[in-house]
Order: sequence, then C-alpha cells, then structure tokens
Amino acid sequence: MDESRFYSFSGGPAGPWRVTRVSPYLGDTLETPTHLDIRNANLLSPPADSTWVLRGVTSHQRYVTRSEQASLAAIQPTLGRPEATLAALIPIRKNAAWWALTQEERREIFEDRSAHTATGLRYLPAIARRLHHSRDLGEPFDFLTWFEYAPENASAFEDLVATLRTTAEWQYVEREVDIRLVRAAG
Repeated sequence: MDESRFYSFSGGPAGPWRVTRVSPYLGDTLETPTHLDIRNANLLSPPADSTWVLRGVTSHQRYVTRSEQASLAAIQPTLGRPEATLAALIPIRKNAAWWALTQEERREIFEDRSAHTATGLRYLPAIARRLHHSRDLGEPFDFLTWFEYAPENASAFEDLVATLRTTAEWQYVEREVDIRLVRAAG
C-alpha cells in the first residue's frame, strides 16, 4: 500500500491542535489528551508520551456516483486554510449488520435513504473534510473523519453533524467519539 496514504492521529501533550473536548456519542470514549498531532505516516508504535494513536488511510470515494463525485470535487476546500482554526476528529465504528450488507445495499442506505453526500454538499465550502479508512488496518474504529472550519462556521458544523446523526445510516453506528479542537497558538 502507498505509504503516503497513511495518517496517524496522536493524542498527547503536544501537537498543532489543542483538544477542547472529547465526547462519547455512542459507546466507549477515548481518554482526553491536551493536544493532537497529525502525521502523514503509519506510526506502528505510538510516541512514548501519547495517550492514544488512531491510524487510517485515504482512499477512493465510495458510495458516490460520478456526478456526485464531480459536485464534491468542484467545491471541496483544501485542508490547512488559515481561517479554519477549529477542527473535529470523529472516529466511528459501524456494527456487523452494516458490514454484512452488499455494496449496493450500503449505497442505498448511505445516499438514497440518508442523503449523506447531498447533506455534505450543503456545507461546502465552509467545512473541509478528509475521510480515513481504518477497518482493514485492525484499528478500533472503521472511519476517522477530520473536519476543519472557521469559527464563523461552527454552528453550520454543529448542524451538519446533528443532521447526519438522525439518518438511517447512523442506525448502524455502534461507537462514535466526537473530538473537538482549536489550532494551538504559536
């Protein structure tokens, strides 16, 4: 696998993002570190001072049509914008029933019933995101979604998350932790 697709999220005493809260939405939570460090690398052993490390890989988009993919690409902002000083890392694990479904059945729930892509499009370009897949790495979560946004878009982000959590897709989520962050000074 292409090593450049690996990302490691380390909760610990240092990093460019200060953790403001760690909240369990479903299932067990994670310990609350003071900071988060993100490395474009596959950290096989966690840094000695880390509270936890979550790993994931970027991949091709799934469950989207060509036109949905084009719509997303046309307005999806890049990460690292200077004004995007707020962030969220939301690790999610879906249940066995989700993974027993076929690709077509998951697409029907993801988009036809839950309108996941259409919902996300309403919040672009205010909110940037990158999805990391973790299931095949044997990690405790299936997905790690990283979001960045400016303070004036904080209520839009809350609306996005609240909307997605009411969908049919979320009936398959068995563990979700909501980690909120602010860019650390200096």
